[in-house]
Amino acid sequence: MVPRRFVPLGGRGPEDVVADSRGRVLTGLEDGRIVRVEGLADSGLTRVQVLAETGGRPLGLELVADDDLLVCDAERGLLRVALDDGTVRVLADSVAGEPLRFCSNVTALSDGTVCFTVSSRSHPLEQWIGDLVEHTGTGRLLRLAPGEKEPEVLLEGLQFANGLVAAHDETFLVLAQTGARRLTRYWLGGPREGSAETLVDDLPGQPDNLWRAPGGPIWVALAGPRVAPLELLHRTGPAVRRAAARIAVRAPFRPPGTIGALAVDEQGHVLHHLARRRSRFRMVTSACEADGRLILGSLWERGLGVCDLPAATE
Repeated sequence: MVPRRFVPLGGRGPEDVVADSRGRVLTGLEDGRIVRVEGLADSGLTRVQVLAETGGRPLGLELVADDDLLVCDAERGLLRVALDDGTVRVLADSVAGEPLRFCSNVTALSDGTVCFTVSSRSHPLEQWIGDLVEHTGTGRLLRLAPGEKEPEVLLEGLQFANGLVAAHDETFLVLAQTGARRLTRYWLGGPREGSAETLVDDLPGQPDNLWRAPGGPIWVALAGPRVAPLELLHRTGPAVRRAAARIAVRAPFRPPGTIGALAVDEQGHVLHHLARRRSRFRMVTSACEADGRLILGSLWERGLGVCDLPAATE
């Protein structure tokens, strides 16, 4: 997993990346801008176009059409952005009277239902490391039905709920629990409707955003490697973890040079495991396919990484 090219965006933190039907990549930046990037597969000039500004901090994205984008905004809640004119509409900003903060990733179903995650109810985005250290288990999976103004809680008690995709037949969702190094399956239909189970456990790193290749696998970005001392800390009592979290949020942070991504199928089989140590591009929080390349997003970097796709498996 070697980024062959770095594409600066004029802003920091392209946390999630998604590709449209023409191979263009969309991402949100720390300053609230939503941008579209063209020409990533070429070695020549790329075009970065500002499409909208959310007025908050956009994280997870989901295209519902080439000109309509769902956005999980860590400050404003669940948004819908019209990319043709930049109009931003708030779909949901509270649940049961509690403001929606730290919305993380979103997926849309064919009937208009929108499902999305909240990473933490205890720590805001700027203190994300505090939640991972404290191991609060306050993450949630939410669903907003068509025509409804307030989402319902499908699942809670999650360890830093993050990336989210739907199965091809929409019978279940796959969500990432960053703090547990786990992919969880939540059943939307069938005899197990409303129940959750582990799809992939003991991942080799901390899973972040998920992205589904059309007709292909689920890409799992690994934002950081496995950290043995952190796992030991998670076995201690709440008071010890809270004290450690208070220290962690004040300490200088620089992500490690180890990066990675997985491709898995709907049965949880790992098709590809890409990794690199001592990478210049750090903290891979998202990965998507576009124009025959694997595009990497990062909460840390000021641009995108462009990699070769691995060879297809039988």
